[in-house]
Amino acid sequence: MADRGWYDDSDYHEAVRRAERATRFGWSAIAWTTGVLGCVLVTVAALCVVAVVACLFLVMSSLY
Repeated sequence: MADRGWYDDSDYHEAVRRAERATRFGWSAIAWTTGVLGCVLVTVAALCVVAVVACLFLVMSSLY
């Protein structure tokens, strides 16, 4: 402590920089995960629609 000045805030500023970096990484991970889950949800919904249309086609074709 004798080497540095009384008002040396470099440790505080370094901690703030690390916290900001961790926060950015966390929000990036959240956004990426949400995007992937959204794509998976859209894909599953599209597959369900295709399955329903295929089943209706099979039922209608078996009637005639």
